[in-house]
Amino acid sequence: MQANQPNLPPTGSSWRTRPFHRQWLADQANNLFDFFQHRLINPAGGFFDLDETGQRTDDGNPVRQIHNTTRMVHCFAIGTLLGRPGCDAIVDHGMEFLWNGHRDTRHGGYVWSLDDNGPKDDTKQAYGHAFVLLAASSAKVVGHPLADRVLEDITQVLEQRFWEDQHGAVAEEFARDWSPVSQYRGQNSNMHLTEALMAAFEATGDRSYLEKAERIASLIIGRHAAALDHRVAEHFTSDWALDKDYRGYDVFRPYGLTPGHWLEWARLLLQLWALGDKRHAWLPEASRALFRQSVELGWDKEKGGFFYTLDWDNKPVLRQKLWWPCSEAIGAASFLTEHSPSEFHEAWYRYLWGFADRHLIDHRHGGWYPELSEDLQPATTLFTGKPDLYHALQACLIPLFPSTGSLTRVIQQESETP
Repeated sequence: MQANQPNLPPTGSSWRTRPFHRQWLADQANNLFDFFQHRLINPAGGFFDLDETGQRTDDGNPVRQIHNTTRMVHCFAIGTLLGRPGCDAIVDHGMEFLWNGHRDTRHGGYVWSLDDNGPKDDTKQAYGHAFVLLAASSAKVVGHPLADRVLEDITQVLEQRFWEDQHGAVAEEFARDWSPVSQYRGQNSNMHLTEALMAAFEATGDRSYLEKAERIASLIIGRHAAALDHRVAEHFTSDWALDKDYRGYDVFRPYGLTPGHWLEWARLLLQLWALGDKRHAWLPEASRALFRQSVELGWDKEKGGFFYTLDWDNKPVLRQKLWWPCSEAIGAASFLTEHSPSEFHEAWYRYLWGFADRHLIDHRHGGWYPELSEDLQPATTLFTGKPDLYHALQACLIPLFPSTGSLTRVIQQESETP
């Protein structure tokens, strides 16, 4: 074993069951809420971005992007379920802006970004619409008065505009008037839609959401990743043929392979398996394979951390170490220690938290550093400030609850248990 990989078998019970570790996780989640909660709200609608110290990056008319609006709704719905005061006001603020700001009242759907003067990027992206579904589902669990309206609307938009039943997945992007922008098809938007579809199923009981999630997983993982030795391909043509040469924007569509998404899928597949009454035996098998490939191929064995991207020969391309793959690895390892207990998964769970504590958690200012250089120093080539709560918060909370569904569902279930 290399020095920058776990090299000792764990001893004793899983960390997930130990009272001190559980309190530490709760404290980390609370620290994240503290960092974001009281600085976020833009009185003109939506949420401010924050710099590395937690101050608002307000140029007088900041652009608000849909994935930030919706993820904050989701995260603070979780905070509401946990019983943290003030979170409900942020859910309300975000839902109002989603419905009255991002929603396109003329053409339907939701625009990617806007400022005080209206849309800045008025395209209709599957990635953003997936998070609208997630936000609406989470808002429904906490009983927000707009939740049913948004959920009905986004479900209709996804069905009528994005879903391609012949493939069992969604198209990627359209102009504001729904004319096609490209023939590109991407796994990232479909992966997050899988997450959102499961949350919608849990919030409504409508199995059509779950059936769509199962079809996406079958296409992206059962068909394509399985054929690539459980490496998840990112980019496809309109007929879902693999496009190995595609090069797009490095933040959302980088060239090659992205091991962090293998980790994200590892958790989502186990969640899908549990919600589907454990009918599909291939799902946990694929989850285990994806996790092992991600740590064997994606982890930097010399310096530590997950490389952002690999080429098709498994060589690093973008060598930055981002916060979200480590967050997703923690969530995946947590699910695996429950559903496939082993020293391997437990050792990685512990090791990943040690890495996050040493390198990603900003113990001075709060929040997590979103990007590290190859040698693990804070960097800003792809991300600046503290752009996200969603990934880190879920890493802290997933291990505290049963690995049987979305956080909103399992937290709600626990709160209802006498």
